Order: sequence, then C-alpha cells, then structure tokens
Amino acid sequence: MAPKTFPGALEGVVVLDLTMMLAGPFASMMLADQGATVIKIEPVGGDNTRRIGPHLDGELSREDGGYGAYFGSINRNKRSICIDFKSPEGVALFHDMVKQADAVLENYRGGVADRLGNSYEVLREINPALVYASVRGFGDQRGGVSPYGHWPAYDPVAQAMGGIVGITGPEQGGTPTKIGPGVGDIIPAMYAAFGLVSAVLRARATGQGQYVDIGMVDSIMATCERAIFQRGMTGENPGVEGNHHPLLCPFGFFRAKDGWVSIAVPNDKFWEILTGLIGRPDLKDDPRIGQNEQRLDHRAEVVALVEEFTLPRTRAELAESLGGHVPFGPVYRADDQFNDPHFAARQMLAEVDHPGTDRKVTIANTPVKMTGTPGGVRARAPLTGEHTDRILEEFGIGPDRIAALRASGAVD
Repeated sequence: MAPKTFPGALEGVVVLDLTMMLAGPFASMMLADQGATVIKIEPVGGDNTRRIGPHLDGELSREDGGYGAYFGSINRNKRSICIDFKSPEGVALFHDMVKQADAVLENYRGGVADRLGNSYEVLREINPALVYASVRGFGDQRGGVSPYGHWPAYDPVAQAMGGIVGITGPEQGGTPTKIGPGVGDIIPAMYAAFGLVSAVLRARATGQGQYVDIGMVDSIMATCERAIFQRGMTGENPGVEGNHHPLLCPFGFFRAKDGWVSIAVPNDKFWEILTGLIGRPDLKDDPRIGQNEQRLDHRAEVVALVEEFTLPRTRAELAESLGGHVPFGPVYRADDQFNDPHFAARQMLAEVDHPGTDRKVTIANTPVKMTGTPGGVRARAPLTGEHTDRILEEFGIGPDRIAALRASGAVD
C-alpha cells in the first residue's frame, strides 16, 4: 500500500502519533479519517496492540509485527514508521520531523516522554507552533497536579473514578456494571481530537502552539454532567439508574417478545401520542400520570402500562407501530446492525483488506459525515514500519542518512 494523502477537512495537518492501546490511537484515527496526515511512530518491533485479536488464519505472525483486528480497526488511514527513541539518532530524527509537524500526540505515563528527550518543553523550542497533546489516566501535571498522577489507568479505572459506573446498572444494586465498549478510552480520545484540532486552528492563526492535556477520568466525569448538576443543585448523591431516566418518564428500555426496545418520552406531548398508539388514550389526562412529574412518582406503574403493549409484540412489530411517531428504537447487537438498511445507507460498515489473508474484514466507519470534505475509512491500517523510507523522504531525509539510520537500528 503506497502512502496516500487523503482529501478531507484536515488535509495538510501533520500529526506525529506516538500512541498505543485505544485512547490515543482512537483520537488519531478520528483525525486521519478527516484527512490529516497521521504518521504512526512505533517502537522497533511494532505497537504491542498488533498482537491483540481476534485473529484470522494466515495473518501476519507476531514475528512479523502482527496485525490483529484490534489494531486494524483503529489504525486505518495512518502510515507507519518505527523509530528507536533509546537511540540518540532516533531522537534526533524525531526532532527533525517535529520541525515540519503541526502536532504530536502521545499517551505515555507521565514523565516517559520527558525521559526520552521528547518533552513538550524540548519540542516547543524546536517548533514554537507545535501542538502537543497527551492522554493520561489522571491528566498531566501541566494541566493540574493530581495526587494520582503517577497511577496507571485503563478503561475500567476511568469508568470507575469518572463516575459512569456509579450511575449504571440495575436499580436494586449489586455488582457494578461497566459500559460495554471502552468508553473510558474512547471518550477521552474524542476530547483529545477536539482539543488538538482547536489548538492547531489557534496555532495557525497566531504561530503559537500549546499543550493539550486530557485526563481520562476527567473526560468521563464531564460526560456524566447530569449527575454533577444533580448533586450540585440538590445535594443528593445520584446512584444507579437501571434502564430508565431519573428526570423523565417513560424514558428507557422496555421488554418486547423477542428482546428489548427503547422508547423515550421527553414531554407530555409525546406522552399523548404514545398513549394513543398503545390504545390507551385514557392515560393522557390521568390525574395520577398525565404529567411527567407525576409519572416519575409512579414510574413502576407507567413502565408496566407500556409493557402491556410492548411485551406481546416483536421488535419489528413495535417498529411498525411506534417508529416515526415517538422516539423509538430496538435494542440491537452487531448482527442486527449488519442487517439493518440504515447502517448500509449511512456507509457505517467499511470493508478493508486483512494482510496475510485473502479476506476483507468489516470495521466501523466514521459517523462524521461532511458534504464538502467527506471523510471515512479509505485505507487499511499499516504494516509495521511499512512506510519508513517514504516518510523519511517526505521529511527531507536523504538516502545516505536513511541508510545510516537503518544500519544503526534507529529506524526499521
């Protein structure tokens, strides 16, 4: 796969991506999907997440760098070069690349970049317009020194301390319930991409870069803003919400004959529509449940009334009767999404090659749809160091120096 420059809203923005695992790569994936030139700088031997499955028979072996589905999904549209930062030649090469970059993105533990000679303060001297973004469990000291700043953190830690687990799960309590996808990584990634683009826009206007500090725990807490304003306004400590909303009713999940559906009634007007659709117009002006505040006080009764209609019917039957009239949607799993025409029409299921096999695999496309500069999945994730020579040439590194870098092991 030859290196490509993709058209898009971020065409011409050059990002040096030092990230691994999920949070950082997801952020740089968002940038690459919209046309940014994302140079994935891997250690010699490749990003460890290349070895995480699921795997297909015949795909690249661990010895060849690996290419599991985890890596392939979130590293599409990027190019790969391997640089050894323990080598002085490797660090010097990276500094030369920084001179021509708009941004650096990393998700090391605090202090690692500094020890490698790649701190923001060092890189800022090389390129004053550089935007330097980091994603760490509890943020970086440059944005505020946390007593937990030295703690390692992954998705479940961010979900736990960020507060999202504390309001998720069955109302009767029991084991805390983690959100299924890795939102403890993905939500900080979204904030990181937003912050980086905002800072690049500012840098291009002023010539001055800055540090963008994203804390995973902070990002989850910000996403749980409803619990924060509830606590701030009432003094009460919000707890698990089950399948329904603490401020609106009915607003959540209801049993169907073949699964579950979501019905959301945000106001009394939709309550009037829903009561008509389920054959209970008498409930519209019921003095006990005619208004949202009353329905909240009698939520179990309201849920039971709605499920009298939903439980004997399939999700498809409910979609036919409720869809388009009130906020409604069936609870889906991946099989349902693969077969629903919405996701095909929206081009949300993208197929890419899987190196080492003759198969194409399906990954989730970007939900950001732009009419003038459409983005999305346009190339598979790179092989380990697949574009090293081409990238070095594009950054003005001559053949003699490339040969010397390879001979020294500084690049691969």
